[in-house]
Amino acid sequence: MQRASKTGLATALAALLSGLASSPAQSAPACPQPVYLTFDTGHMGVAPLIAQVLQRQQVKVTFFVAQEKTQQGDGTLGATWAPWWAARAAEGHEFASHTMDHVYWQSDLPEHAPGNEPRFKMRPSAGAQMGQTLQWSAHDYCDSLKQASTRIETLTGRASLPLFRAPGGKTSPRLLAAAKSCGYAHVGWAPAGFLGDELPSEKFSNDHLLAQAASKIRTGDVLMAHLGIWSRTDPWAPTVLEPLIEQLKAKGFCFATLREHPDYRRWIAQHNKG
Repeated sequence: MQRASKTGLATALAALLSGLASSPAQSAPACPQPVYLTFDTGHMGVAPLIAQVLQRQQVKVTFFVAQEKTQQGDGTLGATWAPWWAARAAEGHEFASHTMDHVYWQSDLPEHAPGNEPRFKMRPSAGAQMGQTLQWSAHDYCDSLKQASTRIETLTGRASLPLFRAPGGKTSPRLLAAAKSCGYAHVGWAPAGFLGDELPSEKFSNDHLLAQAASKIRTGDVLMAHLGIWSRTDPWAPTVLEPLIEQLKAKGFCFATLREHPDYRRWIAQHNKG
């Protein structure tokens, strides 16, 4: 009886130790070498393919959205693409603003008097004022950021992040301060994270872009591509996206959304948009 009791105790102890070793507290971090894949809107021609790759690879990304012209339908944030966005929200992707009409900052304008609201020279590449040079106040810019956020929230039922990406990455300290004053922090991309899908195919082949990204991307990098680029004749996504994801995974990288990025976690929590 004594021997059987000792045997049972040893078995129970071994099971306890095994359970502790495999418990979440003892396991490795879920994403120890994160990279942050992001997509800006575009003509949407490769959007269905991108969605399939992300689902197949179980990769979550952050989309920066604007109402841009598309190859089919009524714009990226129109009714035609509403089901596509809703499906991405259901899969757990995140969303942030890219300005409503994909508006490029061109320059700061002089202040007429100290303390006046900052003003900027802007140029939309979409919408009713496409191609026009406009003079915007900080309030105007904030309105454009909020319009894009509100629209994607309406389409998805999911709160957008209090983040934005300026079209072309073009900003100034005054523009960034104006955006922060209305609750938006800017997100650029790492040098190696510029994936090159908007570069001319004749000079930058897909093979070259894949090899360059796979060799240079490092832990913590924000990566940037688009849901379709009008000017590139050999589309990037069909050839590069999935091989790049697979090669990065093979090197030990994992993928996370900007909600999890250490530079933005506190801002997101403080500004409570999602």
